[in-house]
Amino acid sequence: MTHPYIPNAEPGVRAEMLAALGVSSVEEFYADIPADLRLDRPLDLPAPFTAERDLVRHMRSLFARTTDTEEALSFLGHGCYPHHVPAVCDEVNSRSEFLTAYAGEPYEDHGRFQALFEYVSMMGELLEMDVVNVPTYDGFQAAGTALRMACRYTKRSKVLVSGAVGADKLSKLRDFLAPDITVELAPVAGDGEMGEVTIDDTYAAIFLETPNVYGVVETRGKELADLAHANGALLVVSTDPISLGVLAPPAAYGADIVCGDIQSLGIHQNYGGGQAGYIATQDHEPLVAEFPSRLFGIAPTKVPGEYGFGDVFYDRTSFALREEGKEWVGTAAALWGITAGVYLALMGPQGMAELGETILARTRYAMDALAPWTLHADTVHFREFAVEVPSSHALLDALRERGIYGGVALDDRTLLVCVTERHTIDDIDRLAAAVKEVLNG
Repeated sequence: MTHPYIPNAEPGVRAEMLAALGVSSVEEFYADIPADLRLDRPLDLPAPFTAERDLVRHMRSLFARTTDTEEALSFLGHGCYPHHVPAVCDEVNSRSEFLTAYAGEPYEDHGRFQALFEYVSMMGELLEMDVVNVPTYDGFQAAGTALRMACRYTKRSKVLVSGAVGADKLSKLRDFLAPDITVELAPVAGDGEMGEVTIDDTYAAIFLETPNVYGVVETRGKELADLAHANGALLVVSTDPISLGVLAPPAAYGADIVCGDIQSLGIHQNYGGGQAGYIATQDHEPLVAEFPSRLFGIAPTKVPGEYGFGDVFYDRTSFALREEGKEWVGTAAALWGITAGVYLALMGPQGMAELGETILARTRYAMDALAPWTLHADTVHFREFAVEVPSSHALLDALRERGIYGGVALDDRTLLVCVTERHTIDDIDRLAAAVKEVLNG
């Protein structure tokens, strides 16, 4: 169908564009997407509505089909977590000077640049790193970009990735690093940590996630850093910053690049949204030069005693270099960076420590409550742990009938349970009682 205001819908223009790209059809652009994921039919949409009230009624009926994680007792995590969101986070990120400030330069900015500078400064303190980027889309993209940074820095094209990462994340990494970077998978040990590995001087990086997909806190970080550095590679660590009030930051055991998602820092679970990725390094210019995303800093202005906030080392980015950029980065999730900055400022070091201690304690309490089925019970867990049951899907169905979202099925027999500061002891006891009722008949 030809649309009058979309030039590439005109058949002649489309044919000319395809010829210039050296492909015969638009379908070739989607060759990497598995056939079973493609929708080979038109979207199942209702007929056009003639009145606004009909559209509103239709949308409300769709929303009514959803039960969110604050209406039910939810232990869902696996990358998007039910942490408490202080009211001030929503209050600040809904202000018009932040909510609508998409781009803009300092002369038309109303505090967004300073707010982002404060966010990256607090993240740097938490991570014990010098340089933190303005947030990218999500933690998955941050991990892929961190590994590409390592490959550009080392001029190598092979990475070793821990097998203790989620299937979705591993899929995204393989997709993001293809076709020029080889991903090899490291084994998972019986205790749930990354197993014994060896590398040589052809590897660009070792990728470690902690807490990992099973909620296990990895303890071999220093050993892996030494192994990577002995072979001229980097250690890239993915971690959730909410854990760093009680766990040592990866920089403390030799990580060169740290990355992750900031959704846990004052951002609601948002039906797939509300994610934002961070990347951090020390102030080592050759490595900082590999950041494709924006970096914010502070600088004196022409007026003595006054300071401004804005881009640093801008010539690295695809915004400056366009098609010559090392890696393309689009819209930043800057609003979530401001939100996370509000959260960190509110919590402070003592608040983050107390929060971490609470989560550690409640995670262990839940593990003990589900002890007959808990995996990796002798290792330290933060926020999540896995249980092994006869059928994870059957258990989840039975729990939903009792008003409980019991967790996320990792496979047919393994269920991932998430416990945060929002869960009371009574909540955990209710889950344990329901699980025992279902599994023990």
